[in-house]
Amino acid sequence: MTRIIAGAAGGSTLTSVPGTGTRPTTDRVKEALFSRLEAYNAIHGAHVLDLFAGSGSLGVESASRGAATVDLVESAEKPAAVAQRNADLVNRVLGWTAARVHRTKVETYLDRAAEDLSWDLVFLDPPYPLQDAPLGAILTSLVPHLSQGAVVVLERSARSPEPHWPEGLERFAEKKYGETRLWFAEPA
Repeated sequence: MTRIIAGAAGGSTLTSVPGTGTRPTTDRVKEALFSRLEAYNAIHGAHVLDLFAGSGSLGVESASRGAATVDLVESAEKPAAVAQRNADLVNRVLGWTAARVHRTKVETYLDRAAEDLSWDLVFLDPPYPLQDAPLGAILTSLVPHLSQGAVVVLERSARSPEPHWPEGLERFAEKKYGETRLWFAEPA
């Protein structure tokens, strides 16, 4: 069972994706991640993009904590439906539509994003089997859409090597939590 940890919808229970096809970010990792993001002042008023959103847990946590907008991108039908339920929950609590679900592939979403669209905070939690080359292509597509001072958080297996950061994006921190490693990057 996952929950929204803090903010307007803090304590609300989130719907989880049934089965083993997704790996939800544990509450322990989520608490540590959001503590760090709040220290960076990266959430309040931010335009957030949650790629490979799954249940949308990270995106709706951002909305609960004061993000201006949250785009949840998930291509699979069941996780996208769960993300929509979780977005509806946080939007009801907020009294307006902060979180929106986009049921499409990440690559398609980024390819079709308006040129002037930018995000301040981006979460990527791709399937662990995703190879470095397609991940690098996604990161490259993301670079022109990052605002100045944006924070990109990439969640991978602790056993995964450091991703290849494309030109225009550089890692500034990493942290391991059990079987999970978080990489933090910013526009170069």
